[in-house]
Amino acid sequence: MPQRKPNPGDLEPIELASRDELQALQLQRMKWSLKHAYDNVPHYRASFDAAGVHPNDLRTLADIAKFPFTDKKSLRDNYPFGMFAVPREQVVRIHASSGTTGKATVVGYTKNDIDTWATVVARSIRAAGGRAGDMVHISYGYGLFTGGMGAHYGAERLGCTVIPMSGGQTEKQVQLIQDFKPSIIMVTPSYMLNIIEEFTRQGLDASESSLKVGIFGAEPWTGAMRAEIEARAGIDAVDIYGLSEVMGPGVASECIESKDGPVIWEDHFYPEIIDPETGEVLPEGEEGELVFTSLTKEALPIIRYRTRDLTRLLPPTSRSMRRIGKITGRSDDMLIIRGVNVFPTQIEELILKMPKLAPHYQLIVSRDGHLDKVEVLAEVRPDLGTTVSSSDADVLARELQHAIKTYVGITTKVSVLPPDNIERTLTGKARRVIDRRPKITHELPAGAI
Repeated sequence: MPQRKPNPGDLEPIELASRDELQALQLQRMKWSLKHAYDNVPHYRASFDAAGVHPNDLRTLADIAKFPFTDKKSLRDNYPFGMFAVPREQVVRIHASSGTTGKATVVGYTKNDIDTWATVVARSIRAAGGRAGDMVHISYGYGLFTGGMGAHYGAERLGCTVIPMSGGQTEKQVQLIQDFKPSIIMVTPSYMLNIIEEFTRQGLDASESSLKVGIFGAEPWTGAMRAEIEARAGIDAVDIYGLSEVMGPGVASECIESKDGPVIWEDHFYPEIIDPETGEVLPEGEEGELVFTSLTKEALPIIRYRTRDLTRLLPPTSRSMRRIGKITGRSDDMLIIRGVNVFPTQIEELILKMPKLAPHYQLIVSRDGHLDKVEVLAEVRPDLGTTVSSSDADVLARELQHAIKTYVGITTKVSVLPPDNIERTLTGKARRVIDRRPKITHELPAGAI
């Protein structure tokens, strides 16, 4: 399909800047961000002091490695507003995580932060081929989740016409796409598959819709899933990356002309890759955990935030800034099954290689005695649902089971179900893993100190 490649005049000067120009700007902004955090957030003052460092110790970009990390626990320990660096009255918006593993992580934005956020999301949509006047259908959830409003403000900043659909109501999603004829959709990749399936249920061909570009984020997805979506929907699928603690969607985004990994908007977010075990900064190109330092945020400066996303830094291509590779998993989502490190995306890759299986799956982890066990639920494609017998499903299950043993290294129970038997996500992210193992506790015996 034709791709809308940018002319140099479409881009901001910083997107074409030399490495020296970019790094000079980063250093200037990093010095400000460290001082802003130290002067205004008690947590940062205490953590810097404990580590024996001061903002004045930053003389080069590499000096950021001297400073302590921030993580979700830091935000939860200072719930709700203890990490804010401006008076609460200057915070014009608050978002928060779902808080499923404890207290929510609360993030705040000043008027300038909202302006910066809209700018980087607009830049991301433009990198995906969007232009002023394009109609953008937004199916990210609105509310405390940053996806919907982040995409919304960015699309409006670019001059697009926004359809603020949010998630759910899949039949209506298809109806509005058919009626309003948007050219761009912003949504999680797993929910895009739901929308494609709804087109089919209505007797429509998703590849004949008005959509030309999908901007997908908020959950890991593989190259195989990209190919699946592009083939079935007839669109270019590009990856947008972000997380609420750092800003929201738009921290990085792919360019449609290359589709070779999200470009980090390094004038606002400084990346590092660290060894998740030791915290050591790794050389560019090596895989490890992604860490970000915000360079321009006012309400919630974030210093060396451990994202837990596993990826690597790649050199610039379509823009002057570095890229991140596909997220291969999360350092805290990793499953250890009988001593083997397993990421759900590894299972997804194998499922997507089997043409009779739909791109929906769920891993159920439990414990049998002292040993972990994994059940994999997969589905037959909707168009094959009535033609695949139970014996055929058993054959597919054994084939997938063998592939998982061969390529991942674990023994699993695999069940291949008829279509629409695995939990679907209506908003937000797919629930890929159900972990039923007993929680490990580290409580001290009574009287212990």
